[in-house]
Amino acid sequence: MFDGAEIHEATLSMLAIMVNGGTYQIFAPDIKQHHVINHITGEEMDEERNVLIESARIARGNIRPMISFKAEEFDALLIPGGFGAAKNLSDFAFKGAEAGVHIQVKDAIQEMHRMGKPIGALCISPALIALTLDNIDLTIGNDKATVEALEALNAHHLETSHGEVVHDKEDNIFTTPCYMLDATIVDIAIGAENIVKAMMKSMS
Repeated sequence: MFDGAEIHEATLSMLAIMVNGGTYQIFAPDIKQHHVINHITGEEMDEERNVLIESARIARGNIRPMISFKAEEFDALLIPGGFGAAKNLSDFAFKGAEAGVHIQVKDAIQEMHRMGKPIGALCISPALIALTLDNIDLTIGNDKATVEALEALNAHHLETSHGEVVHDKEDNIFTTPCYMLDATIVDIAIGAENIVKAMMKSMS
């Protein structure tokens, strides 16, 4: 949650994909984590970790480095939230509208978009889309400061509640708020299910 992928969002997205008849491949950049947080105390720890190696825990080892991602091999791209999206995949947590996106992640988003394939983003990860593509309709729930930062990037924010999915039909972008709202794991399961179903429907 505080330093990497949000585990509930990642895991429940994988489940939703499989339950709805799809398959998935997990990717992560082979880079140093910005920092490591003790999730009991919330304090930064004096150690270093690698994003790819830590992500392999969630993937149960079945993971590829982000540099090997090829858009032509996949029907869609889905990005879970967690502060890792804003600290490792980008520096949005620190720079807001002035942030940049890790080049491999940016390339994946741009290439999928160029091919017209659906791109989904949960929780805070819609910020990666707004930092990469222009004039996108999206949601991150209702956090005022984050909304202002996204709108400064020329994104159009729509306030949503649990399980709601915003579909930018022109750019084929799907977003849902998940833990950007005060949520339970049931809310996350519904959000993951709804965004996966919406993305799959757009491909049928």
